[in-house]
Amino acid sequence: MAEIQQQADSGKGGKKRAKKMSTKIDMTPMVDLAFLLLTFFMLTTTFSKPTVMQLNMPVKPKAEDEKSEIKASNAFTVLLGENNKIYYYDGLLSADVKPELVASSYDANGIRKILLQRRQANPEVVVLIKPVDKSNYKNMVDILDEMNITDQKKYALVDISKADEDLIKTSGL
Repeated sequence: MAEIQQQADSGKGGKKRAKKMSTKIDMTPMVDLAFLLLTFFMLTTTFSKPTVMQLNMPVKPKAEDEKSEIKASNAFTVLLGENNKIYYYDGLLSADVKPELVASSYDANGIRKILLQRRQANPEVVVLIKPVDKSNYKNMVDILDEMNITDQKKYALVDISKADEDLIKTSGL
């Protein structure tokens, strides 16, 4: 009888092993999580749209077109200085007339108030913005925001002249 058990048991090695069961993974919670994340990121991207200010650039003049001249009575010049300073004067700078340069600030009681007063006094006013080479980009954005806030219809970004830079230096402001 021992021989019969040995023959029947000879190929197995004497140890019994458990059958391996196939593993099943339930993917339902994973799919739910994926859709929740997808929904979350789609909603957050639609709510956080960047606001962009519209900027209209003039059409390049042709060779035969003349440059449009601005009347000195309609001109208002804003100079963006270094170290977050801002200056303004009425009219245009010419060789024979030196305007009075006034210092201001970027807050609501500063340049915004002046721009609103100028626009009420003369609806045809054209604001000439002249940044100095050492002025900040932030100051440029701030003054363009002020143009938008005060609803200025006509304004131009102009290169600063040597005479304007000398006016800032000699004013002592």
